[in-house]
Formats: sequence, structure tokens, C-alpha cells
Amino acid sequence: MSSFFSIPGSHKKRKRDHDGSANRRPARPRRPGPTSQPRAAAPKRVERDEEISESDSDLEAAEDEDANASVSEEDEDEDERDETAAQKRLRLATQYLSRVREEVEATGWDAEQIDKDMIAARLEDDVAESKGKVFRRIASDIELGSRPTLFRDNTGTVTSVALCTPYLYLVTKDSRLIKCRLQPPADEQYQQTTRKKPKKQAPPRKRPQRLASVKGSHKKSNDKNFKGHVGQILCVAASDDGKYVATGGDDKRIVVWDSSLKPLRVFTHHRDTVTGLAFRRNSHQMYSSSKDRTIRVWNCDALSFVESLFGHADSALDVDALALERVVSVGARDRTVRLWKVADETQLVFRASSGTGDKKKQIDQGVDPNSLAATGSLDQVAYIDENHFITGSDNGCISLWTLSKKKPLDTIVRAHGLEDPLPLSKASAEKHPHITVVPPPQPRGITSLRALPYSDLILSGSTDGFIRVWKFDEKEKKLESVGILGKPNKGLATNGLVNGIPTDLMEVSNNDEEMLDNESDNGDDNAASTELYKIKGVVNDIAITSRGKTGDNETFSVVCAIGKEYRLGRHGPKIKGAKNGALVFELRKKPRKRGPKALVNGVEESHDAE
Repeated sequence: MSSFFSIPGSHKKRKRDHDGSANRRPARPRRPGPTSQPRAAAPKRVERDEEISESDSDLEAAEDEDANASVSEEDEDEDERDETAAQKRLRLATQYLSRVREEVEATGWDAEQIDKDMIAARLEDDVAESKGKVFRRIASDIELGSRPTLFRDNTGTVTSVALCTPYLYLVTKDSRLIKCRLQPPADEQYQQTTRKKPKKQAPPRKRPQRLASVKGSHKKSNDKNFKGHVGQILCVAASDDGKYVATGGDDKRIVVWDSSLKPLRVFTHHRDTVTGLAFRRNSHQMYSSSKDRTIRVWNCDALSFVESLFGHADSALDVDALALERVVSVGARDRTVRLWKVADETQLVFRASSGTGDKKKQIDQGVDPNSLAATGSLDQVAYIDENHFITGSDNGCISLWTLSKKKPLDTIVRAHGLEDPLPLSKASAEKHPHITVVPPPQPRGITSLRALPYSDLILSGSTDGFIRVWKFDEKEKKLESVGILGKPNKGLATNGLVNGIPTDLMEVSNNDEEMLDNESDNGDDNAASTELYKIKGVVNDIAITSRGKTGDNETFSVVCAIGKEYRLGRHGPKIKGAKNGALVFELRKKPRKRGPKALVNGVEESHDAE
């Protein structure tokens, strides 16, 4: 029985025609679109003869032009080959000036755009200077004859000072932290705001204005919740933006304050006296040194401790830092300077020699050879730039160091002279002692040292009563003496020698100071202004900053912490009339020297010899 379901699949297929026309679909007729147009007829061909003749003439003209151009280019190439390097520079400069002249004639001068370009260039210079990319040479251009301003606050010995323009912070041994405001420059205090004839103005204000003060309490040494100091405050530092102020003292505490002197956090990680503090530039990262021989790193934004750096064999007495994540410290009697690379967790060790530096400078000029004391303790350190720093020791030497050399590049011997020799009555108990029993005078130790960052200006202080100014010669890699603050001294030379005479013999004695006081009391102002200003006390710290101006009108503020005692001791030299307080020097740049000029056809003409 056959059915549809039982038939195989091969028989179910439909039979196809041999021509295959049955399965073909009819082609659809193409409908012309609404925009379709009949094709245009092809243009008639132009006669070939005319085209060939025209193309031949054009080719001949082009070949002539190419030949002339190639000849001129060859001539120019020969001329360029014959000219020297100087002639080539002159030719290129002339071409550039001609192009600039054409652009200016076409568009004209735009004064507003020129002002914008000048402001932008000035801002770029300021940013580069703040980042340490510009090294400034200003030590020789500063006028040193400014008279200082002394201000006191009935406190103990002022141990340290910090500047954050226009504010300054002082700390004392009686646990006080004082905030003051520096007075603006004299030309900005009484500005004329009207067109009327100016009246007689009062003398400019010089004394800093006291804003706030806080004092610790020795009675709360057992109170762990007390946010303040319970002992002497020995160091202070302020961040660049003035947001944080940090203090440290012999109570092993570091207190972080805000700008209104409100305590934020107290750190008690150190196991001995905190001797130094420094903030990293443009950052809130802080470094501290202590007598427990450690350097510690802090984060003031988080108010937290970061890490400890070990390596010193004796007390770490001072610390300094710049923009990079590096810190330099000195280790007192281990006679080492250590530069810590915090990010890399490495350190560079520089060892001071036991002598006084270069033997060629130890020339006998009436000074006892025993007075050239060996280095006993490195007490001060300051950064110049990222590759150079300076140190001060108790034997009166100031040394210049670089990262590429383990020994100092230069050493200033007896930078602040020698101590006064002992009288015979104190040197011996005999009635008629011989002069040989008097010990040789020793050099005055360096009690303070500071450098203006990224510049060649260096300041140092001691017990001789003067702030001495030094210049860092970047090319010669040495230190040169510039003068003394309070009185410019052009005759002062390097290494304490003036015309072969030691500077110890040129210093102002107490008798000269009394004569100066008598002359000032008698009204002889001219005589007083020509004398050196002698500081009565120990210079425990120096801070220097720029007041923000640029160019010839730039001013610098120097603040010195003065006291009857040393910063790290209760003893001190017996200085007649010593006082506790601070001194403020306002320094300006010297005016530029201009030669005599005459008018020729209405134009100034200089007669300076070329």
C-alpha cells in the first residue's frame, strides 16, 4: 500500500525543467526617480594639435624658471657655505627681525597684550623661584646700613624665631609663644590717597605689633591631657602658608598650633630634649631633631607621626629642609652631617675634620697657634640649595659642603674672632703671676646660622655682638665676607683678614660702645650713625625672608633672637648690658649706579666709558 507518508524523500522532489525558467523571478522594471535626468551628451574633443603646442610652450617656460631657481639656490648655498658662524647668526637674526617688523606693521602694537605677557613672565619667574629653580645673587646688592629695631616683652631668654610674612613667632625659656606682625615698609605706611598737598607725616612705625601670646605651665607636667609646654621652649617653625606652627622644648614635647595659637596636637614620641624643627617648603611635612639622637618625620595635615631616622652617635642639635623630601642634620660631638633621603630611606654621611680646615689658611699673623681650636661640636646647619649647605661649629668655623664631595669645599676660620683673654687676676691665684699662665684665647662659637634659600646670602651670629654677612660664590665654590649688619664695611675680606690684619683687632669694644652711647645722648646723631651697631647679648637664632616685592624695590626682613644665655644652656658669657628680646633689620637693595647724562637733541646720552 503506497501512500504519501511511505514514499521516500528522493521521490517527493519536484521535477525541474531543463532550462530552469520555471523558478526564475521576473525582473522588476526600473522606475526613474523624481530627480533623475537624462545623461548629458559627451563634449566634443578638442583638437590635439592645439593642446600639444600649448603644453610645449608651458613646459619650456617652467624649465627656464626651474633652471633660474636652481642657479639662484646654488649661489645661495655657495654663499652660506662661505659665511662664518657669526655671519650666519647675524643673517638669521636679521631675517627674524624683518619678519617681526612685518608682523608689527601689519597688526600694530597691542599694549594690553604686552602687559599681559610681562605679568605672565613675572608670575612664571615667581613660581620658578618658589620651587627653587632660580638661584639668586643678591648678597652684593643689599644695603647693610639699616639700623635695627629692638623690642622686648619682659620674658626670659629668646631661644628661637620663625618668620611667615608678615608674621613672626618667638619662643622663650619661660614657656612663652608670642605672635607678632611685622610693620610694612616705610613707603607703604602713609600712602597719599588724595590730590591735596601732603601734610607732614609722622615717622614710620618700626616696632612689630604683638597679636597673641600663650604660656605653658610647669605645674602641669603630670597632666597628660594638658595641650601645652611644661618646660622651656627651645625651637619653633612655621609652615609657608602659616597654617601650622610647631614648637619643641626640653619637656620632650612637640606642640602643633594653628594660626590663632590654638593647640591642635601634642606629640611625646621623643625621649629627650627637642632641639630643632623644620617644615618642608610648600608642604605640611615636618622634621624634628632631638638629643635622643633621632630625626623624626611628622605629617601635620593628619597630625600624625610618620617615621624615625636613626644614625647619629650623639645629640642631633639642628635640622633644615627645602622643597625636596630631604632633610639635613648635625650630630654635635660625633662631628657628622647627615643628609637623609626620606623617600629612598637612605642617608649620606659627611664627616668634619678634627682640624680647622685648609692648612694654607692657618697663617700665623700674631695669633697663638693654640687658638686654632679643633672642631669639637657641630651645632648649626642651613641649606643653601638642594646641592649645597653650610655648618657652624663651636670652634668658630663655618664650612661649605656639597653632595658630591665628602669634605668641605671651603672653611672660614675664626668667623667671629676670638674671645677676650683672661686677666692675670683670674688666670692665677698668685700675687704676681707671670703672663705665661694666661691661656690662649679661644674662638667664639657659632650660635646661629641661616641662609636665604636658593640665594648666595648667608648670615651668622655669635657672642661678639655682630651679625656677619657672607656670600656664597657659586663659580669659585667658596665663601666670601660681605660686611656686618648695621654698618657696611667694604674693607672686610675673607677668613677674618682685612689688609693682613685679623678682624679680632677691628671689633668694637665695650669702651667704644660706651662712647657711642654718650655721643647719641649728647645729640650727635651723625656720629652714632657712622658707628657699628653692637648687639647686647647672645644671638641664639636668625630668620630671614623676602617681603614679596621684586626688582630694585625688594626688601628683606631679618629677625634675630637675643638672650642673656645660650639656647641650650643656663650659662652664658658675661656681656655688659645684655638683654632678652629680638632685633629686626629691614634690608633694601642698593640703588643702581648711573653715570652722568646729558641731553643731546632732547635725548639723554650717557658719557660712561665703554
